[in-house]
Order: sequence, then C-alpha cells, then structure tokens
Amino acid sequence: MPRRQGRADRSEHNGARRYSWRRATAPASPSSEPPTAPAAAPAPQDQGSVVNAALYRDGVRVATPDTLTDTYRQLREKPRTMAWIGLARPSDSELKSLAAEFDLHELAVEDAMEAHQRPKLERYGETLFVVLRAARYLDAPEEVEFGELHVFVGPDFVITVRHGAAPDLSAVRHRMEATPDLLRLGPEAVLYAILDAVVDGYAPVVSGVQNDIDEIETEVFSGAPAVSRRIYELSREMVEFQRATRPLVGMLHALMAGFAKYGTDEELQRYLRDVADHVTHTSERVDSFRQALADILTVNATLVTQQQNAEMRALAEAGFEQNEEIKKISSWAAILFAPTLVGTIYGMNFDHMPELHWMGGYPFALLLMAVVCTSLYVIFKRRDWL
Repeated sequence: MPRRQGRADRSEHNGARRYSWRRATAPASPSSEPPTAPAAAPAPQDQGSVVNAALYRDGVRVATPDTLTDTYRQLREKPRTMAWIGLARPSDSELKSLAAEFDLHELAVEDAMEAHQRPKLERYGETLFVVLRAARYLDAPEEVEFGELHVFVGPDFVITVRHGAAPDLSAVRHRMEATPDLLRLGPEAVLYAILDAVVDGYAPVVSGVQNDIDEIETEVFSGAPAVSRRIYELSREMVEFQRATRPLVGMLHALMAGFAKYGTDEELQRYLRDVADHVTHTSERVDSFRQALADILTVNATLVTQQQNAEMRALAEAGFEQNEEIKKISSWAAILFAPTLVGTIYGMNFDHMPELHWMGGYPFALLLMAVVCTSLYVIFKRRDWL
C-alpha cells in the first residue's frame, strides 16, 4: 500500500538533525481542538467524534480532511505524510474503523472503548499505545477534575482519543504547527508534546492543592466544624492524583530506555528527559500532599478530642456544682420538714389526741422541733452537704 511505502520514506527523511527549539506555551483555547468545517455530505459514522484531523509533511500541514474516510484516502495518496487524528469520546464503530485502517491491536482498542484505564505505556509491534490521566483545578468548587487520554502512535500516524475536557489538545496542535522543526520529527515529537501538555497541566493543580492545604491548616487550628470533611475530600482527590502521576515516572523511563533501540532524535531525547524530571517533581509533591493531609487529619482528630474532653470536663464540673447545690437544698428541705411534720400532727385538732390537754405539750413540741432540726443540721454538716 502507498501508505506503508510512505513510512520508509519518512524514516529516511527523519534522519539525525540538529535544531534549536524552545518550549513555547501556546495560548489556552477556551475549548478543546476547534471542530473542522463540516463536510458537504459526510457519513454520520465518519465525523461524529472527529475533533480535528490533519496531514503533515515536513512539519507543515498539507491537508485537513473532513472525515475519517477522507483521512485514510489522502494518507494513502500523499507519500511521506503523517496523520494526526483527534477524537473525543468516539463510538465503537469509529474505533473499529481506525483499528482496521492502522492495524491497531484489539486489546488497545478495547481499552480505548471502555476508558477508565490506569496510565500505562504498551507497545504492539510498530504501534505505541499510551494512556494518560490529565487533571485540571477548578477554582470555584475547589476541586480537581480528571480526564483520560488515549494515544496511538505509529510510524506515520498519531490518534488521540479523549475522555474528558483536559488536556487542551488544540493548544498542543497549535504549538507543534508553530514549530515545524519539531513537528517534522514525526509521531514521537507529537507524543512528546502531548506528554508535556499533560504534565504542564499538573502545575496549576499542584498550586491549587497547596493553597487548599494552607487554608485547611488555618481552619484546623481555628476550630472550623466542617474542616474534617474538606480534609477527607481533598485526600480522596490526592489518591486519584497520585494514580495519575506516579505511573508516568515509569512510563517515561521506559521511553528513555528505548532511545537507542528506536533511534530517537537526540534533541527530542532531551525534551523527554525534561518531561520526566517534571513528572518526578510533581509525583513527589503529590506524595508530600498525601502525607501532609494525613498529618493534618491526625492533628485535627487530636484537637477535636481535646475539645470534646474540655467540654465533657466543663459539663462534669457544672454537674458537680449543680449536685452540690441540690445537696444544700435537700438538706434545708429536710431540716424544715421536721418542724412542719410535728406542727402538722398537732394541728389536726382532734378531741381525743394524746397529750392534747397536757400543759407541757406546746413547749415539748417546740423542743422536739429544735432537737430534730439541730440533729439534722449536724449530720448534714458533717457530710459536707451544708
């Protein structure tokens, strides 16, 4: 097939070359890759999820097909070209069409269909399959949103399958088209640019999480009641962030290990090493965030326990004071009850009551009241009730 012959031409064309290129930051686009103009009479299954498709020769765009069918045809007709196809949540039929055209392995296609994959790098013959987890920080809800990106890299094609809003692949495409010296290196250079964009996207997330942790520390020591939930939610996000960044370290080291075997351009090797350094730094920061949140959660639990103990102690002291007051009230009530009882009995005015007509009855009743009250007072005093 002409496309297969084009691969050999590209390998010869992409020989060793030296060039000077700086990492440029393309302006962020409000949406992912801008959709191409609709075809005159496209087949619905051809363009449903195609965000952008283009053919490049020597680092310059030479064609912008409207459908996958046009892309296949033009790639066969144009020698020494590279196809870069961007898809967003494609249908199964579209992925199967790509698999048939580019000889994609069925296991990789199955992963791209199902999504929810861990970051990984696998090689199937001449095709490299890469799964990336992009992340972006949402300021309003103070949350980290994760997206998933699948990349197929072959001798003369790059296919990106995006599940989620991040990363902004239109900015990656604009950046590469603005640096044709890098783009003419072929699919490996595009893979580098995608990896670089994903890793650079972690920086705002790291900054946002650091601000959240600083705020949480302030809330913990100020006794904010809802801080425990915020710590828990941020810890869950850091677990996901760690799952996105930690595998990238091994993936990039695996790429670097194959530099000599696959003849990676020397300058491109330097850029990939730079991405590996950034990934390592980000992974270390995420690990430190998880440890910091675990320590903050422990401190918060300790402070909450101390606060609860202080409240329980205050309640116990209040209960003790209340008990002492009840003792005093009860003691005086008992003392006053004694004369009330005697007076009540002798105040019933029955004719045939004992000692009713006795001359000493009244003094005796008063004396009895005094003796009982005094005895009760002495008893309560000895027991510290009064």
